Amino acid sequence: MTPPPPPTAAAVTDAPTTDVTPGPAPAAAPAPPATPVRGGLLVLVGMLLVAVNLRAAVTSLGALLDEIRDGLGLSGAMAGLVTTLPTIAFAGLGALTPWLVRRWPAARVLVVAMLALTVGQVLRVVTGSAAVFVLTSALALAGIAVANILLPMLVKQHFPHRTGLVTGAYTMALTVGTTVAAASAVPVAHAFGSWRAGLGVWAGLAAVAVLPWVPLALRTRAARRTATPAAAAGPARVRPARTRLGWAMAVYFGAQSLSGYAIMGWLAQLFRDAGYAPEAAGLLLAGVTALGVPVALLMPTLAGRLPTLRPLVLSLTAFSTAAYVGLALAPHSLAPLWVLLLAFGQGAFPLILTTIGLRARTAEGTVALSAFAQSTGYLIAALGPLLVGILYEATGGWTAPIGFLLVALAVQTAAGMVIARPRHIEDER
Repeated sequence: MTPPPPPTAAAVTDAPTTDVTPGPAPAAAPAPPATPVRGGLLVLVGMLLVAVNLRAAVTSLGALLDEIRDGLGLSGAMAGLVTTLPTIAFAGLGALTPWLVRRWPAARVLVVAMLALTVGQVLRVVTGSAAVFVLTSALALAGIAVANILLPMLVKQHFPHRTGLVTGAYTMALTVGTTVAAASAVPVAHAFGSWRAGLGVWAGLAAVAVLPWVPLALRTRAARRTATPAAAAGPARVRPARTRLGWAMAVYFGAQSLSGYAIMGWLAQLFRDAGYAPEAAGLLLAGVTALGVPVALLMPTLAGRLPTLRPLVLSLTAFSTAAYVGLALAPHSLAPLWVLLLAFGQGAFPLILTTIGLRARTAEGTVALSAFAQSTGYLIAALGPLLVGILYEATGGWTAPIGFLLVALAVQTAAGMVIARPRHIEDER
């Protein structure tokens, strides 16, 4: 029932002029706004529920990785593969999602995505096979990957005048889900006497997230049937893969995601090896996400006001460098400080998301740049958890894995210097 977002600024300015017509027009129009308001509220609730689920299946696994390795007999390389699956899914299915939305309404796609997440999480906690665990984890992550791409599109479609507010709301929900899953996975597992409970509990939350989208999927059927072929036609394509800026954006996105997923998958294990109890290690991992909330809220404002992004790029690099060196030299005694610095350093994620919008003039350029940067970037990021796992198993310590992350940080900084200067992807075609 909710109309798609207006394609041009002119369309936006036309909307208010229809609301100020004198005479009987206001009296004839009370009914139409009611349905969009109800639909908008349902969409917002559905988006928040989906966002809570977007990282819970990943961070809960990271917090319980040691128990899962023992329970299923996973090798270090296999554990690294499991922690790499999110980036593989986000890269592959992230690129596939626009094709899915062209064929089916977004609400219906999201219903299937949340069902895949629910079923995948249930199946992976009832199996005793390492191979089946990997496959069912991939199914769950496929649902997350599709939902990850759909949420920004739904913001544009249903809340075109409140994009910042709604994006902030679902980002906060995502952060809450990430933090709670990391902090509570071990206590829940201990309370029920099995790591399976610590992972499986999140399937119930994913099932709840399906509910608001079922009526919305049914509503979109009629609108989809009445859509005209002209509405699907688009302007000339922007090809970021043929530009220096596009590749710099992809490398920066990939390098920061590489470190982010390596931290998500292995930081709790690092703190366990340093002498922390499993519960404390999970809380320290959750702290990285929780302390990063204010950074994520401030970063878009700072990036939009500064004439160049170089101060932000270099500051984030300095925070991450200090954190990595500290984790290598004194992982136990100053752990809270390293967690705080990691949280600041992970501000590279909201920075690159903001920069995607800053480096495109048009909606078409923004979509093209976002798709290329994220899909290519996640392919780069897939190396992170896997190589960290291999290096950890080969050396029996954390010096080599942290050295690898420092090299990735240097690459990230070099790409950041390229994207820091203001310009637009359309100008490089």
